[in-house]
Amino acid sequence: MKGLGGAVCAAMLAAPLAFTAPAHAQEYPSADETLDWTIAFGPGGGNDIMARSIIDILNKYDLYPGEISAENRAGGSGAVGWGYLYTQDGSGYGISTTSGSFVTTPLQADTPWEPEDFTPVALLATDDLVLVVNGSSEIETIDQFIAEAKENPMNIGGTGSVNVDFIVPTLFAEKAGFEFDYVSFNSMSEQTTALLSNALDAMVGNPGEILGLIESGDLRPLVFSGQSTPNALGEVPTMGDIGYDIGVSMPRGLILPPDAPQEAQDWWIETMKEVVETPEWSEYIESNTLTPTVLYGEEFATFLSNTKNGFETVLRNVGAIE
Repeated sequence: MKGLGGAVCAAMLAAPLAFTAPAHAQEYPSADETLDWTIAFGPGGGNDIMARSIIDILNKYDLYPGEISAENRAGGSGAVGWGYLYTQDGSGYGISTTSGSFVTTPLQADTPWEPEDFTPVALLATDDLVLVVNGSSEIETIDQFIAEAKENPMNIGGTGSVNVDFIVPTLFAEKAGFEFDYVSFNSMSEQTTALLSNALDAMVGNPGEILGLIESGDLRPLVFSGQSTPNALGEVPTMGDIGYDIGVSMPRGLILPPDAPQEAQDWWIETMKEVVETPEWSEYIESNTLTPTVLYGEEFATFLSNTKNGFETVLRNVGAIE
């Protein structure tokens, strides 16, 4: 009995510790939990570079207390990776970065998830397009381009048939009141060759891909689709500056699984506010010619919804989706 009584006493002494432990375990983030970071595309692409840039900053400044496991889960234009994150419903230890395909893939494919299913953390930047003409063109401003296009519809080149290269000029033309013929190419090099040989009147492209030709004068930038013009493009106006804001951009942001704990969303929002203030993040934005557009939580969710609605309207109007 003495032995049993001792065991009971020991159990009673231990009970308060057992009772208080769960409260401590619920603190987020736990250093004992590995963060499962999904990169929905292969190594070396824009989504991969962004994710690993954020992870490097988190590690350098000791912002995340536990281990971070980053894995490329490519396939289906992001459907595989974001589908994997979707299955982590309710978890605060799954995370992923977004890109334009986060919006366009579920519009064109039968995915079990939609952008609004996930827990929004932050829009950190946008990947936007610049409209350019041949450097030898007589058109020197976007106002001249619009006036000419109203008189004689032009052809505008882009990479791919049903993607942002098609959607951006389509929305811009609708706002500005002109028509154009879209010419699809398989690569940026093909469409650049076509423009430089005057087989095209204009084309759209990511500034980072054609910056060298812009700086050399071979291409002349006329207007930028983002909310603010990158320093590399100088005084080029945005579509919004001239009264034709299309209201959509390619979202480079951060998301958690559906129904992630509130404390996890709050922690990541506050942490990303620190990340975007680092010199390393400024260097990432500058070197990748991105637009530093930052929105948190529900504002990011609204941005995603507006972008999706805009894209869906265009794709339905041209019969790309039913």
